[in-house]
Amino acid sequence: MTRSRWLFGSAVFLGAFLLFLVEPIAAKQLLPVLGGSAAVWITCLVFFQTVLLCAYLYAHWMSSRPRWVLYFSLLLVGFASAVGWCWRGAGSGIGTAHPILTVFAVLGSTIGLPFLVLGTTSPLMQVWWARLHQSAIPYRLFAVSNLASLLALAVYPTLIEPHLTLQAQRVTWCGGFALFASITGVLAWKTRSAAEATPAQNVAGFEDGAPTAPMQKRLWVLLPMCAAMQLSAVTRYITANIAAIPLLWILPLAVYLLTIILAFEFPRMLPRSIIARFLIVMLAGLGYALSKQDVEWPLRISIGFFLIEAFIACLFCHSEVYRLRPRRASEATLFYLLFAAGGALGSFLIGIAFPLVFRFNLDLVITCCLTALLALLVTWKDGWNSRLLWGVATIVMVVQIFWINIVNQRNTTVAVRNFYGALRVKQTFGFPGATLRTLTNGNVEHGTQIFGTDEQRHMPTSYYAEDSGVGMAIRMCCGTQPRNIGVIGLGAGTIAAYGRQGDHIQFYEINPAVEPIARNVFTYIRDSGAQVSIVPGDARTSLAAEPPQQFNVLVVDAFSGDAIPLHLLTTQALALYRRHLGPGGVIAFHISNRHVDLEPPIWVLANQAGMQSRIVSSYANDARDEFTATWMLVSDNSAFFAQPEVSSHSSPAAPNSSLRPWTDDFSSLLPVLRW
Repeated sequence: MTRSRWLFGSAVFLGAFLLFLVEPIAAKQLLPVLGGSAAVWITCLVFFQTVLLCAYLYAHWMSSRPRWVLYFSLLLVGFASAVGWCWRGAGSGIGTAHPILTVFAVLGSTIGLPFLVLGTTSPLMQVWWARLHQSAIPYRLFAVSNLASLLALAVYPTLIEPHLTLQAQRVTWCGGFALFASITGVLAWKTRSAAEATPAQNVAGFEDGAPTAPMQKRLWVLLPMCAAMQLSAVTRYITANIAAIPLLWILPLAVYLLTIILAFEFPRMLPRSIIARFLIVMLAGLGYALSKQDVEWPLRISIGFFLIEAFIACLFCHSEVYRLRPRRASEATLFYLLFAAGGALGSFLIGIAFPLVFRFNLDLVITCCLTALLALLVTWKDGWNSRLLWGVATIVMVVQIFWINIVNQRNTTVAVRNFYGALRVKQTFGFPGATLRTLTNGNVEHGTQIFGTDEQRHMPTSYYAEDSGVGMAIRMCCGTQPRNIGVIGLGAGTIAAYGRQGDHIQFYEINPAVEPIARNVFTYIRDSGAQVSIVPGDARTSLAAEPPQQFNVLVVDAFSGDAIPLHLLTTQALALYRRHLGPGGVIAFHISNRHVDLEPPIWVLANQAGMQSRIVSSYANDARDEFTATWMLVSDNSAFFAQPEVSSHSSPAAPNSSLRPWTDDFSSLLPVLRW
């Protein structure tokens, strides 16, 4: 019995560990392909939940109609697929026109089968244990599974990512999968032999408890769906407002898994009444925070609050679904199947459906409204006090949804939402003697234009003023000669305002919704004296496919937003930029960012490449709608930095030899986050 228990526990633990270890590895490989978008991880979550649903469906089918040849074949094919992924990787030579399909196609063709095999482990092992030992379903194995998942999420950013390349990570993971396949193969053979030796009626004799009511089965779907919506909505907020890095994916997912462990392993630790009180307080606080659309919260406060809210909400949902768990062994795999169906549905709603349905990001407030509604449903029998409390909470959250939507619509002329974010053009009439249009993505402004006099309309504003780093680089790079300028990041097209007759300005923009706005809502591109072209798609991919462009100035303006595309700040990226620079060319990095200090990693890259780097800071000018901005100019042209205007208005970047250069295989934002 002891050896068998050890084998079952090892299979469940190792399967869950590998399942959640492969998620950040596979998702991180996709980030450079899709421009480092925060939505990559959300879409990956939808894929993982969907495949997990398929795995639980297969496990449910296997529990009632065992097909051992099929299981062994799936195990073998899954291992072969894992070996192929280890040596081939993912992310090269794929299209980005349809990013959601790209994520599903790449993950499905690389880790789809191994993930499916790993996903069947927890429910199958519990059923096999019950058959082999003729005992009740050991729900504790579900908690063991989630504990292993939590450990994998803790190990990846602290031990694996900082020390192993992606190739080494894949090979190590494949070795673990081989061990897992060996253990589960042994258990499958033992269970098969026991099943053939045990009459079917004897196995059925271990059923106890009444069949589950249909309404209870519906809650097996709805409660996990709400928890998955909390996970996805909070993850989207954190990754979109800070950075799309594995650490910030892992925090909400770790909270989600911790609540499953507590709910299934320690169900009596916190009574329902205490959890419900905490939940109502957190929902009220979240409603207040979301109503403050223009307030910027400190990083540590923002992350802490949203993680606590997700923890309380998910703990409530998972505790309730555990309370409603089946008592019959034959319904165990159905329970896990519906649990997984709820998770897949919740992640699908937040990751795919809501961006298509809603122009504005209402994900969190809708999720909280649903949480309150489910709390009303599951506590209905607790009496009128509970009904009144959660009924009022639900009504308040519904009002909050309409209120936030109304606030977002004020002064909005264009609103578009897609895979890359929620774009919005606000038009205000309070600017002195003129109308002001502003392009935002979430809470981040990506360009403004003053519609007043001709001089005001042609004036570069926001981060791109004439005394800013990019303004200085463009004005001082070439004298009166025609200029060739490359720009990574289109925004409102403000840099086109610098264009003179004979100049050429080439923008690179990954979000297909930005170009129509820049061309039709703003006039910088139409009014520019330069020849302006726009290249769609990820900038690194486009630059890698082009011959040397001989840019006099290459503007890298992809970091003022909150999702940092780290693949644009690696040694490989800098080498690519230098290939496209003309003699004496300058790279202008826009490093104005609320949460990340990008000066140290860029200094390290420039120093490693033998290039000079200087910081140019400019200050706000409300009369000209100019923002405080920080730019970092990098070049190997000493004569450019020796010019009086450049030398007097810039300062050397601070050396930081302790920071490791970022590469395509290694990057870490932790040392440069502004907590």
